Amino acid sequence: MSVLVIDDQEGLRRSLCAYLEDMDYETLEAADGRQGLEVLDAHLPDVEAVIVDLNMPVMDGYAFLAHACEHAPDLPTIVLSGVGVVDDAIRAMRAGAWDFITKPLHDFNILQLTLDKVLERARLLRENRAYQQRLECMVGERTAEIERTRRQILQRLSRAAEYKDNETGMHVIRVGEISALLGRALGLPEDRCDMLRQCAPLHDVGKIGIPDNILLKPAALDAGEWDLMRRHCAFGCELLGPLDRDDARASCASYLLPRGDDGNPFLALARMLALLHHERWDGTGYPFGLRGDDVPMEARIVALVDVYDALRSERPYKRCFTREECRDAIVAGSGTQFDPDVVRAFLDNIDAIEGIRERWAG
Repeated sequence: MSVLVIDDQEGLRRSLCAYLEDMDYETLEAADGRQGLEVLDAHLPDVEAVIVDLNMPVMDGYAFLAHACEHAPDLPTIVLSGVGVVDDAIRAMRAGAWDFITKPLHDFNILQLTLDKVLERARLLRENRAYQQRLECMVGERTAEIERTRRQILQRLSRAAEYKDNETGMHVIRVGEISALLGRALGLPEDRCDMLRQCAPLHDVGKIGIPDNILLKPAALDAGEWDLMRRHCAFGCELLGPLDRDDARASCASYLLPRGDDGNPFLALARMLALLHHERWDGTGYPFGLRGDDVPMEARIVALVDVYDALRSERPYKRCFTREECRDAIVAGSGTQFDPDVVRAFLDNIDAIEGIRERWAG
């Protein structure tokens, strides 16, 4: 590490360098501000401090300070000048100088004390910055760990709900993967598609609250049983965060204005999908009977994917439909049950969708 001395008086410059070398510092020299900047650029970051005169030809000390603060804002600079004293000291400090020594310098111990002081300040600033960076890193790592844990818990919760209806639990994974694929096809941003992939598996988490004798009943549900089955949407939303029953429709927009989920966008999207994945394009769905674009795009996607994958899967109460039968059923629901744009994206990507089913078979 070295100290750069900038002064147009060669005798003083050499005296300063000699004194600093006796203090075991390596030294660099420059006769004006411009030359000082050239030396500084050539030797950064090995320059530990700068001692600079103010009144110099070519480029004065003020101009040097301005450039030095821009290129090396944490570099300690000591101004050594006898012109104007107070006014120059104030101006130099405003320009970025760390300290000021007046000429003529009769006692070089003053230089040593001043240099020690600015170097200690620089050390403390570096240590504080390093501490802040370590703290930010620790907070970031802990936050990421908490987020990973939360997502893992929610994913396992979705699998637990699916195991009641499908012993392999692959349905929820397929719904997530296919929903993300259709989201990309429909122009959703990639980060939103990734969230959709992770949140869509939670759409049926409310099934945890449905008794097995209803959920797995091979015959048609009666009116009371069907009413309870429909409540799995609200159950799922409330499992992921409180549902405002005084303003149920406003709760539909919780993914836009999160409430009860600490502002977490992942939870907000998961809550919305759990609540709205049985809404229909024509407004005859549940729980709110939302119509058309009032149903968020992600919920329209999951509504189609959920039906498609359910039809393609065998259940205690139904057989597995063929690819052609599923395609015909989806097309038949275009404009009534499903958003026509989502149906078109589905048809355009049917081969990729079937590939996902094969990859996550079960």
